[in-house]
Amino acid sequence: MDDAGSRGAAGRFVERLTLGIARVLDSLPGVMDVQLVEREPAERHMLLSWEQKHDCVLPEDLKDFYLTMDGFHLSWSSKLDGEPLPLGCMVVNSVSKLLPLCQSPVYSLPSTPTLADLDCEEDREGLDCQLQEPHFDSRSRIFELDPCSGNGKVCLVYRNTEPGAVAEQCEVWFLDLALYWHYLTSSFTAYYRLMITHLGLPEWQYRFTPYGPSPQARWACLYQPLTTHCDLQTDPGEPLLNKLDPNRAFRGKTKQPLPKKKPPAQAGGGTQKAAVGPGGGRHSGTRK
Repeated sequence: MDDAGSRGAAGRFVERLTLGIARVLDSLPGVMDVQLVEREPAERHMLLSWEQKHDCVLPEDLKDFYLTMDGFHLSWSSKLDGEPLPLGCMVVNSVSKLLPLCQSPVYSLPSTPTLADLDCEEDREGLDCQLQEPHFDSRSRIFELDPCSGNGKVCLVYRNTEPGAVAEQCEVWFLDLALYWHYLTSSFTAYYRLMITHLGLPEWQYRFTPYGPSPQARWACLYQPLTTHCDLQTDPGEPLLNKLDPNRAFRGKTKQPLPKKKPPAQAGGGTQKAAVGPGGGRHSGTRK
């Protein structure tokens, strides 16, 4: 197979791996500068080394992903006044960046509080939590999947771990900026599809929190996630955009016309008319 055929086959493979999201984004109005960073597959010994170092077994779907593509990075921009405005970003860290969630060395003084000090069961007593949340101490092993552009962290979490024991079961959780945990999915494949269908919109992970995205990020709702249910009467060929009817959105309240004042009724059924007398004075007269 020549080089052109190899590139074409590789392009089709990447498109299937990414569920065709780059082609979908290119078809949306106002979207530009879609960039997908193609990565080489990870070596199998890298995965074995990672598992031995952290005493954790990577899930099979994540292994298969890394053996196909060592990480994932896709970004896209929206056209604003003819200039690209960075908007969407999807990231899955490579094997070398799948590191334990740890505290910055700036706060490593002996008397400085650690993340483990934040594990307080009283903070969650009044909340309805069906799943036991991850802990920052040895009871959980947490690895960063996506830095979320500084708006939190998506993490691969092994819960109920014991020192010296190999952890096997893992889930995907979101850690917000207030250091609260929010459950996302039970597998990497489910999370990957979730990330794709949300188009990597700013703070899309906050849709799975009680408070939702920040007001600064909500303007990006111009682009609907692919999970949003549309009206059945909508043409399937139309782009997935929120429809705005200016006539309805900017229509003010209808002002009621003011009632016209009726002229006072005149006695005698005649019309009074002011007349100027010979001496310059005014007097009323009746025109018959």
